[in-house]
Amino acid sequence: MNDVKRISQDPWTPLSGPGEPTWEVARFYPLQGEWTEADYLALPTNQLVELSDGRLEFLPMPKHFHQMIVAFLYGTLKAFVDAHAPGVVLFAPLPVHLWKGKYREPDLLYMRAENKSRIGDYWEGADLVMEVPSESNPEHDRDTKRHEYAQARIPEYWIVDVFARRIVVLTLDGEAYRVHGEFGPASQATSVLLPGFAVAVDQVLAVASESR
Repeated sequence: MNDVKRISQDPWTPLSGPGEPTWEVARFYPLQGEWTEADYLALPTNQLVELSDGRLEFLPMPKHFHQMIVAFLYGTLKAFVDAHAPGVVLFAPLPVHLWKGKYREPDLLYMRAENKSRIGDYWEGADLVMEVPSESNPEHDRDTKRHEYAQARIPEYWIVDVFARRIVVLTLDGEAYRVHGEFGPASQATSVLLPGFAVAVDQVLAVASESR
């Protein structure tokens, strides 16, 4: 960890008691608001964690049906990319660097082959990202990440919202996203970035229903 301010080592702070969290462990880590990129990347955890303006944000652990949807989308996108659009398709957990002090964990991400220089241990942005909003905090994907991915200049963002029964495809237009389409049941969501790529909304909803 970097040499930043840690929680006070007040000798009068009582030790953690039986059945309590081990509060003393927190002394080894930065305060919220003071986390650096180096601190974040050194975290020894497999928990989904994002870095935002010096703060750690802990994401809910994905449920089985969420992962089945991501697996379906990954297979569909990977098959298209392998045949028509050389590049790399991956899935969380994989921190993506949006700008200084900001890392997010998209559910699914794609980088064109010509942009492979932006792939290292972690990715510098992406060409397309997909998110499957959680039931507990859908606004994080629908609103917060919509703004941030646009600010990071990611050309296309898919919000695969099974609770709203739709897929929203956003394409970058200047400094903000415009809606390419809001696709509901009996329709196919289509891409601007990848002409010819489409996902049947009914198939995604069926995967979600069968996986619950």
